[in-house]
Amino acid sequence: MKKYFIQTFGCQMNVYDSWRIAAMLDARGYKPTNDVADADIIILNTCAVREKATNKVFSALGRVRDAKKPSALFGIVGCVAREVGANAFHRIPELNFVLGPQSYHKIPQILENPDARLLNIDLSGLEKFDELPQMVTSPTVCYIPIQEGCNHCCTYCIVPYTRGQELSRSFDDVMRDTKHAAQTGAVEICFLGQNVNGYKYTAPDGTIYRLSDLIRETAKIPEIQRIRFTSSYPTEMSDDLIGMFAIEPKLLPFLNMPIQSGSPDVLKRMNRPYSLDGYMEIINKLRAARPDIQISSDFIVGFPGETDSDFEQTLDIAKRVGYINSYSFKYSPRPHTAAAIMPNQVPENIKKERLAILDSLLNDIQHEFNDSCVGKTMMCLYEGSDKTGQHLIYRTPYMQQCVVRGTIPESGEKISKIKITGASKASIRGEFVND
Repeated sequence: MKKYFIQTFGCQMNVYDSWRIAAMLDARGYKPTNDVADADIIILNTCAVREKATNKVFSALGRVRDAKKPSALFGIVGCVAREVGANAFHRIPELNFVLGPQSYHKIPQILENPDARLLNIDLSGLEKFDELPQMVTSPTVCYIPIQEGCNHCCTYCIVPYTRGQELSRSFDDVMRDTKHAAQTGAVEICFLGQNVNGYKYTAPDGTIYRLSDLIRETAKIPEIQRIRFTSSYPTEMSDDLIGMFAIEPKLLPFLNMPIQSGSPDVLKRMNRPYSLDGYMEIINKLRAARPDIQISSDFIVGFPGETDSDFEQTLDIAKRVGYINSYSFKYSPRPHTAAAIMPNQVPENIKKERLAILDSLLNDIQHEFNDSCVGKTMMCLYEGSDKTGQHLIYRTPYMQQCVVRGTIPESGEKISKIKITGASKASIRGEFVND
């Protein structure tokens, strides 16, 4: 029996891609293994968003090279493959294949001709969604990509180079995958895209479909109880999409809408074409549509030319919005991006200091929100048991981790009513509510 090993780096899009690769190998009779030394094919599905992520990939490649059996096929797929291209073979001569994020459906070619080297980093289309088999069993939370690539060209971002220009999948194809997920175990759907709320598909009859249409149609599926999407671009947050938060209860009251910086000057250099007033107007519309909605964000500190005043404005917007969960990073120069060659690069020690200050503020805001949830009752999604086996892990509608002591309810329901009894910075605690 042949076995495969897949290691996934980066975003949920990569997680989905790894699921599909696994389904393809399952269909060919391969079985998964967690032991690199036992695998007949080893695949690293990679992320290139930050320099550190790329370095981690090549460190992992070196470890795999030393641990794998000589006959094992060995390759990388995803954004790092696209970024480094044929140079990957020079850095790791033992590699058998290097496939970009839209080319991993070509893995069967190397299975059929293991003595060949395969390089394909084209960004020509969405064929991978059509050529790979569906998963036999879907996870409770199923991620469904609805578009790839991005046209916004933020000056710090490598995604337009590694994933290409925006391409939206057909409405029927997305709904086919969504219905299949519901029929095979999913109760929550998360729509994915580098610019997910920019989804726009024009059908042959001229009908235009947007993300709001996908949400509306998905909500009709009885098995699906929760719907969300990530990651959103502020200027693509249209009124029809905002309106869905007011009328569709299955749409979770939680939205990731990255602002990146609170400084208008930095936003301009980032090529993020929205004003702070415009961003806050969207926030206010969302809160009017769904008063209980909460927002998360992404932040970059130490962008080229960022001054102390610019950074103070970032702290100010974080306080004004009250982001309940955010991801913050030091600016990392990436190849093929305009920001990498901008003047006034911020010294590493200043970036590190600013990141610590921002993280401290964001953690305080998150802790305050968690405290505010104590005493409330929420419908939470079961994720599994903790390492001790004494606690169950649930996920609230706000994506907080909720720890519950006890055993799985006899009903076997994946969503349970839980009263929040305690809170910390990173998680909350709760107990089952018996109706």
